[in-house]
Amino acid sequence: QLQLVESGGDLVQPGGSLRLSCAANGFTLDYYTIGWFRQAPGKERDGVSCISSSNGSTNYADSVKGRFTISRDDAKNTVYLQMNSLKPEDSAVYYCAADGILFRLCVLGIYAYDYWGQGTQVTVSS
Repeated sequence: QLQLVESGGDLVQPGGSLRLSCAANGFTLDYYTIGWFRQAPGKERDGVSCISSSNGSTNYADSVKGRFTISRDDAKNTVYLQMNSLKPEDSAVYYCAADGILFRLCVLGIYAYDYWGQGTQVTVSS
């Protein structure tokens, strides 16, 4: 069974940084396109970033471009989301997800993802 486990969420001050991790259990992560999503209270779950398994291409939401970086370490079976210059509006539960169609180019729509982690809370506040 495919299982994704997020970690790294925390309380951080505005302007600070965090690195989120998405670890895969039970499958080889490098075959799968991985996305990061976030959901704030009362809001929809939105795509933040994704990385394609086929060629390593990446996409970012406009709101995080230049501040967030997605990467993967296939040896550790883990995908990371480095978040810099954090803002209060970045506060949300962050989820990683895997696209069930192997090697597909990544998109930021939730419809493309079949396997989800349980989420990790990020709070940006002074």
